[in-house]
Formats: sequence, C-alpha cells, structure tokens
Amino acid sequence: MILHLIMFAATVFGQNLRLEPLETEKRALWKREMNCLLSVCDYIVEFIPRCQNLSNGATVEVMESRPRADIYINLPALRKLDSMLMEALDSFQNTEFWYAEEGSLSMKSARSSTGSFRKVIVQRKEEKWWLPVPLVPSEGLSDKARKQLKNKRESTNQIHKAAMAINSSILSEMEIPDSYMTTLPKCGKSSVGDSIYRYMSGSGRFFPEQLLDCLNISSEHEAVQLADRVEASMYTWRRKSCLSNSKNSWNMVKDLMSTTERTDKNYVMAERAETLLFCLKQRYPELSQTSLDICKIQYNKDVGKAVLESYSRVLEGLAFNIVAWIDDVLYVDKTMRGSE
Repeated sequence: MILHLIMFAATVFGQNLRLEPLETEKRALWKREMNCLLSVCDYIVEFIPRCQNLSNGATVEVMESRPRADIYINLPALRKLDSMLMEALDSFQNTEFWYAEEGSLSMKSARSSTGSFRKVIVQRKEEKWWLPVPLVPSEGLSDKARKQLKNKRESTNQIHKAAMAINSSILSEMEIPDSYMTTLPKCGKSSVGDSIYRYMSGSGRFFPEQLLDCLNISSEHEAVQLADRVEASMYTWRRKSCLSNSKNSWNMVKDLMSTTERTDKNYVMAERAETLLFCLKQRYPELSQTSLDICKIQYNKDVGKAVLESYSRVLEGLAFNIVAWIDDVLYVDKTMRGSE
C-alpha cells in the first residue's frame, strides 16, 4: 500500500514540472485516491477515558476510541499542508513568466535580441535539461510579480520545513531494526575517523557548526556519508553507555572509579554526535535519507507510521520542487535585469 502511495504520487505529479495549476482530472484523482489510501488510519485507534453523566445524576468513567496519538496529531496537519500546496499551484495563473518547450531554441531567441538571454537558456538547459525553461519579458518581471513570487517561495518553504519536521518525527519513533544494530562498529571513533573524533572529544565546549565548516563538504553525497558515519557512532556510544549502566550492584561498586569516567564519556560523545547530526541536516535540508532511515522504513511493520512517513515524504518532495521552480524563474529574472 505504501509503495502504491509513492507510485501514485509520481503518476500525479511526475509530469508536473512547472509552476501552474494541477489539471482538474489529476486533482480529482489525487483527492479520491488519497482519501482511499488514508482511510486505513480510521481503524488505528486507542482508548482514552471520558467522564459520562448518567440519567440518575451519577458520573462514571467510560472508555472511548479515537485515532492513535501520532495519527490524531499528524494526519490533519499533513492534510492541511496538502491543501496549501494545491492552493500554491493554483495561484500560478496568468503569470508574467512562461515556459519554452524543449527543442524550441529558435523561438526563445526570437523573444529577445540580447545575447545574455540566450546564455541563460543554455545554462539552465545544461543544469536541468529535463525541465522546461522559464522565460520572462526582456525587461524582467514587474516589481509586483517579483514580490509575489518571493512571498510564495517563503510560504512554500515553510510548508517544506513542516513536512520535513513531521517526517523526521515519524522516523524517530520507528523502532531501530536489529539488523542495523548488528552492523554498528565496535568503536565509535572508527566510524567518524580520527580528526572528527579528536574535535568531538575535546574537553572544551563543542561547536558543531565550526566542525562542519572545517570539513568542507562539497556535495550531497559526502554529506549523506558523513551523516551515516555520525549516526552509527552515536548509536555505538549510546549502546556502550547503556551497557556500562547495566552492570550489577557488586560490579558497579567494584569498578566505580574506572567506569564512571568511561560512562560519562560515552554519554557525552553520543550527545555531541546527535548535535552534529542535527546541524548537518539543518545545513543540508535537501539531504536524502540516511542508512538508518532506509532500514527503518524497510523493516517497519506499523501501518500507521508507514502511512504518515510516506505521505509526509511525498508532500516534502512536492514542496521542495515548487521552491526550486520558483528559484528557476527568479534566477532568469535576475539575469535578465542584470543584462540591461
């Protein structure tokens, strides 16, 4: 079912590569199918106590059902984000910008006699060859249209952040598979490497932003690799800290002086790894899922969490695309105005 949701989203939005309203048929299809796919959540409930007044004036406590807490909180929020994204696409009607279809360079060149405009077209085609090229008037967008685009970008970016936050929350609540725990290194230092470990284990205050600056990460691939290594180290240190604290009373008394420092160090290192991982994801918001996230999704058996995770991931991707398409238009507009 979850795979069907992802595939269905690709069918509806996969061909929608520009800032324009979604076709009426696709919108109706999206709404109908999503209502069907999400209906399973109506049957994932929990019981909560409620006071009920009887006819004789007595008050009794009864149990009533309602959607499980994570569904009760997140599903309405996701539906609202879904509606807001549809409204955002609907707002792009009668715009001052338009799109040139692939293979129509002669037509695009005829719209403006400036060589800079022709350069913009070629550069955008090389960077994102599969996307239609946004075009603007030779004098650029009007101030009103530019302001509206920037405002729409900001609001959509907030939707993107909200969907990311929900997705991250759902993933954090999923159980860590045993298959992942068995692959953890025996030593957290070996996962992050000597240089990062030395910085993290310093006795002074830990500044994760400074560490990221020193690493000079040049691509998303490098960022994901670092996230995987830091996350593995974090759980290694957490596991060691728990094992140290699980000793019986006699061993704890016997090894008090030797274990206290080690336990504290494992705990501190795990906390610092978690902070570093958080800062890394903040700096690279488009970062793809880590190995742990993928493993959680693969082995998750909770249907409710699977629905919420996939739904939030789809909305996150759509919001990200809309922001990117707006940036494309603003890029062309800025270049056109700079060539005047």
